[in-house]
Amino acid sequence: MKFDVTSHPEPTPEARRQQILADPGFGTNFTDHTAVIDWTQDAGWHSARIEAYGPITLDPAAAVLHYAEEIFEGMKAYRHADGGIYTFRPYANARRMNRSARRMAMPQLDEELFVQSLEELLALDAGWVPSGEGEALYLRPFMFATEAFLGVRPAREFTYRVIASPAGNYFGGELKPVRIWVSRDFARAAPGGTGDAKTGGNYAASLAAQAQASEQGCDQVLFLDPLHDNAIEELGGMNVFLVTSDGRLITPELTGTILEGITRDSVIQLAKDRGMTVEERRVTLDEWDRGVQDGTITEVFACGTAAVITPIGELRDGDRTIASTGTGDVTQAIRDELLGIQTGVVEDRHGWMHRLA
Repeated sequence: MKFDVTSHPEPTPEARRQQILADPGFGTNFTDHTAVIDWTQDAGWHSARIEAYGPITLDPAAAVLHYAEEIFEGMKAYRHADGGIYTFRPYANARRMNRSARRMAMPQLDEELFVQSLEELLALDAGWVPSGEGEALYLRPFMFATEAFLGVRPAREFTYRVIASPAGNYFGGELKPVRIWVSRDFARAAPGGTGDAKTGGNYAASLAAQAQASEQGCDQVLFLDPLHDNAIEELGGMNVFLVTSDGRLITPELTGTILEGITRDSVIQLAKDRGMTVEERRVTLDEWDRGVQDGTITEVFACGTAAVITPIGELRDGDRTIASTGTGDVTQAIRDELLGIQTGVVEDRHGWMHRLA
């Protein structure tokens, strides 16, 4: 599809852009442009364009504001030594977005068009990709219902957009174990719900628990499945892995209530490459506790697009604390390899990287 391109009439001054890139933070500054494609029931996808980043005008009756038909993806673009800008497994993101779209009764976007939208945006905004260690340009493709209609049915008008934001280290500074709070009062998702769709409502459902975690001095929150002996599910936005003393890697199986993380899938592949046995199954909080106590669980880490891989140093469950060993050898090795592939300093054996610009 051909994209019409309208450059920003007043792009960010170079001095200001360099100031932002020197300390990018996370999700607080945005590039000059956005990719946009519209969809209507009669015309399908049309009006692909690159335009200036700015506020969106919505009718007060827009369906997204009332019935939450909205999905999104999260990706990163990295500047490699050859001068190119690359992203990690974009077709996997495209497939996941379409799975989310099916669950939310939204139109699916062709995978090639999804990747093209990233390429078209980076053609103008490549100068926004930071080059510091652990830094990248965070890409946020998203889709939402724009039809002005208050009846409860799938909307007939949608907009797909991509915005981009320079990103530093998600948890800040050097890699260090994080502290996790166990949520006993809230659930993120339920069987038959939208837990395996990347939709904003799932994250909204996690915010009260995340606020509770912050009040307890924790960085993230862990959700449980009370219907299956408090099996662990995922954090507010990350998947969980446990490393055993006999070389196994254990992660909660995908039961429909857990988001199928692309970083999760990549970690599983890299662990298998190292000869590790990977178990995708239900694992309870009690098993985690016992394993740490008797030494059969030696490392625990979380993974996701934003933070990549982060060791879990402490799990707080009310008055009970489950402590792990912090950043172990397996966690560090998989993290180094994954980041190395993403940043272009380790061989990309699986062909995961895609050049955008």
